[in-house]
Amino acid sequence: MSVAFWFGLACMSPVVMPQAKRTRRTALRLPEACGSDNGQWGSGAAQRRLLVLGDSVAAGVGVADHQQGLACQLARSRHRINNETVAWHTRGINGARLADLLLALPDMALPASIDTLIISIGVNDTTALTRRHAFRQQLTELQTQLDHRYPGIPVHLMAVPPMQYFTALPQPLRALLGHRAGLIDREIQRLARQHPSRIRHLAYPALRATALLAEDGYHPSAEGYRCLAAAVSQRLATSQRH
Repeated sequence: MSVAFWFGLACMSPVVMPQAKRTRRTALRLPEACGSDNGQWGSGAAQRRLLVLGDSVAAGVGVADHQQGLACQLARSRHRINNETVAWHTRGINGARLADLLLALPDMALPASIDTLIISIGVNDTTALTRRHAFRQQLTELQTQLDHRYPGIPVHLMAVPPMQYFTALPQPLRALLGHRAGLIDREIQRLARQHPSRIRHLAYPALRATALLAEDGYHPSAEGYRCLAAAVSQRLATSQRH
C-alpha cells in the first residue's frame, strides 16, 4: 500500500535521506549512447517497424553505442527468430520522468509509421517520489497523445525495474525504492487491465547478476540489454498473438 511506503519513509528518513543525497552527489553518471538512433536488421523493405521511447533505457545509457541498446537488440532478436526485416528507432531522454516525456513528445522527431511501440518510463518517477495519482493521470495523457500519433498501434509499457537490485543504491534506500517502484508499476498494470486492446504491460526478469548492470550499478550493460531484449521479444510475440 502507498500508506505503508510513506510511513516507512517517515520512519527511516534519518537514514535514507542522507543516503539519497550522498548517492545523488557521488553516483557515476554515464552518458547516453552514441551512434545512429535508428537502423535495420535484414535486407529489403522493413516488414516490422519498432520504436522504443522514454527514459535512459531508450537513450541507451550504460552502453557506448545504440547498436548495443534495447531497440537494436530487440530488432536483432526478432529478425533472428522470425527471419523478418526489422527497422528500429529509439528516442530517449536521460533522467526523464513521465511528465518530462509528455512535454517533449509533441516536438520529437518520430518515425511516421510503426507497428510496435515500446515505452520505458517510471524509474525517475520512483526516485522523484511522483504521486501515484499524478502518474496515473500522466499515463492516461500519454495514451491519448500516442493514440493521436499512432492510431491503432498498442502501447507496450515496460515494467518499472525492481530497484531493490540496483547495486548503486545503499540499503535501506535500495529496498525502499524497490517497494516504491513496485507501486508505480501497479499503475501501469492497472491501466493495461482497463484498456487491454490499447495498453500492454511488459514484465521482464530482474537484472540481478553483476554482469547485467553497467559500471554505474544502475543501468543495463550490453549483456543486460541483450537479456532485456530477449525477454521483451518473447513477451511481445505472446502479446501480438492476442
